[in-house]
Amino acid sequence: MRRDTVANPTSRTRGTGSPGRRTMTAAARAAAKRAGRPARPEGTARREEEAAPGRTLLVEPPADGWEDPPEPAPEPEPFADGPEESAPSRRAGRRLLTAVPVLALVAALVLVAALVVAAVLGWQYRQGRQAEQARGEALAAAREAAPVVLSYDYRHLDRDFARARALLTGHFRDQYGRTTKTVVAPTATTYHGVVKATVATPSDGGTPAASVVSATPDKAVVLLFVNQVTQSTQAPEPRLDLNRVRLTLTRTSDGWKVSGVDAL
Repeated sequence: MRRDTVANPTSRTRGTGSPGRRTMTAAARAAAKRAGRPARPEGTARREEEAAPGRTLLVEPPADGWEDPPEPAPEPEPFADGPEESAPSRRAGRRLLTAVPVLALVAALVLVAALVVAAVLGWQYRQGRQAEQARGEALAAAREAAPVVLSYDYRHLDRDFARARALLTGHFRDQYGRTTKTVVAPTATTYHGVVKATVATPSDGGTPAASVVSATPDKAVVLLFVNQVTQSTQAPEPRLDLNRVRLTLTRTSDGWKVSGVDAL
């Protein structure tokens, strides 16, 4: 038996206009339509059907070639943070989030600097007020102490030296005690020495000649013009000495005390 008869027995038993052949022609039209080209004539489809053994169907490609199917569009990537945002928007958001801590740090530093400046200015203001107050207090203490510390009378040396030591402080107090005991007292007793010191005043009776050289809340230096009148058996006539004396004063728990005397 022939192979084509076995493979496709309907191709020889059915007529040209049979329903089976019309079915194959319709299939050729459908295949041509799906391939994107016009349907082949019925005769051409019949020849292809008769030439193809078995159930194989050969379709010639169209003259202008097969069109490639369109590539599938890429699916949008899922967003984890919500709606779609552009790259510049995301970068701007990141810059904003980064700038917030920086601005907070800058604001904190500015605040700290302002507080430091305020504290320093406040401290300087208090120091200035205290120094100004110290100037007045030290000047008054120097005017009171200078005549006592620089005066003595051989007839009551112990009393005069005791009064002077009460106005002194620190090492100068000890030095004054040693000097008056070993030098001043013996000389004054031997020659009947009397020294009277006063802070110089203008001829019209104005303010005593004393001024503050420098002052801090706890220490001050005062310059005074002191007149000293000296009498002794060695000098029958009183002698007037015009001296410039610099007194250093220190604040203590008992007030301002003299901590140094220098004759200029």
